[in-house]
Amino acid sequence: MEEILYELREHSAGLNCGIWDYSASFVNKFGHRQAFLLPDRSKYVNMEKRFLRSYMDLLIQTCHRRGALATGGMAALLLPHDPLSDSHRRVLATVTRLKLLEIEAGVDGFMVYDLNLIEPMQKLFKLHTEGDNQLQQLRNDVTVTPDDLLSMPSGGVTLYGLKYNIAVGVLFINAWLSGKGHFFYRGQVEDSATAEISRSQVWQWIRHQTQLEDDSRVVNRRLVTDLTADVMMELCTVCGSVRARQRLHTAADIFLEVVLRRDFPEFITTYLNLDHTFLSSQNSGQVEAPDVQRSKL
Repeated sequence: MEEILYELREHSAGLNCGIWDYSASFVNKFGHRQAFLLPDRSKYVNMEKRFLRSYMDLLIQTCHRRGALATGGMAALLLPHDPLSDSHRRVLATVTRLKLLEIEAGVDGFMVYDLNLIEPMQKLFKLHTEGDNQLQQLRNDVTVTPDDLLSMPSGGVTLYGLKYNIAVGVLFINAWLSGKGHFFYRGQVEDSATAEISRSQVWQWIRHQTQLEDDSRVVNRRLVTDLTADVMMELCTVCGSVRARQRLHTAADIFLEVVLRRDFPEFITTYLNLDHTFLSSQNSGQVEAPDVQRSKL
């Protein structure tokens, strides 16, 4: 973080604290080691965990010491339309709790995707801060050690978490093939960051033959392939055309290519860009269902 701020200097407003970017980098660098097995993100990974809280505290301290702004992550949840519904209150309470955690840590701002969250989050920020930012919060109380940053949260892998990661990975690739960088799934927005952590976790769980905590099965190549087929049956029910279903099947094939590889592709977007001919022809409509065994991939 020090080096990034130094190299960019006047070209940088500050740094952003992204939960899934940091989590995915764990698998990228340490995924081959059992000690760094990252548990089910939908159940056990959040900014309150030691390694992520330490990361946020260090980022804020580093930025503020150099007069740079430190921003929190993005609230990906979408507010239900009915403000009187239980689901609306539940989503708002969840976002408020997580953003208050960031405010109390000293962030100078954060992001939300749903425009309806802007007003309540602005009110929350003004209520708990003084001024337009918190640059005065130097966080001299923070002493973050390597052990803090490398402390894995406890927990296992659930069948729900595995299927959720598969769905997010497939749907992101499907969106990418459609020329889009994000999509909506189960009440929240998903993008390249959530796609990265999703496919990273599936790859890591396969590598370490992780047993599901709510099932006797072990996460291996066969199970992931079978579950991807199950997920596809669910996703295809909302496809509006034959071409949309073909594109979704192509996305599933690419997802399996990524997670079943023995080596770990560093970035999924880089991986998708390797075959420019395939992507350009897919987007222009010149092909319908290309052979999944593409030589460049």
